[in-house]
Amino acid sequence: MNQNNMPPSAAEYQNRTLDTMCVNESTLTHKWYHNLKYLAVGIIFGITFVKAEIISWYRIQEMFRFQSFHMYGVIGTAILTGIISVWLIKRTGVKTIYGERIEFHDKKFNKGQIIGGLLFGLGWAITGACPGPLFAQIGAGTLVVAATLLSAIAGTWVYGYFRDRLPH
Repeated sequence: MNQNNMPPSAAEYQNRTLDTMCVNESTLTHKWYHNLKYLAVGIIFGITFVKAEIISWYRIQEMFRFQSFHMYGVIGTAILTGIISVWLIKRTGVKTIYGERIEFHDKKFNKGQIIGGLLFGLGWAITGACPGPLFAQIGAGTLVVAATLLSAIAGTWVYGYFRDRLPH
């Protein structure tokens, strides 16, 4: 038993639900080269970010100043694609490429999400970068963004360190 008087597996599940809506984890093991598919998708994703100007600091500033629809269109399209994809997965029972069932679990709303969202948005507005485009920006030669990447890593570490004492 842990501090919440739950068996370890239930406590672990509860902690994981704080981080993500999809808490199922694959029990399959693969050789290292199976991860190359993720590298390929990441490279294609990065090229798409560069070509669509999603990594442009100026485009991001236009968005936060309400001067352009470009980024809102991209974000709105991503949200709509996500909604349709999750609906299709639930409706059709699509499985992973390895035949595993995909499960979605409800997540409770809490005030920490508001605080975290505000901090995320503030950092995004100041730096002109969010986690996905950071790597594409560095790959495109904007090496000053490495400072933002290091800050994001440090922020993630600080959150992990203080997680148990933060409002969830």
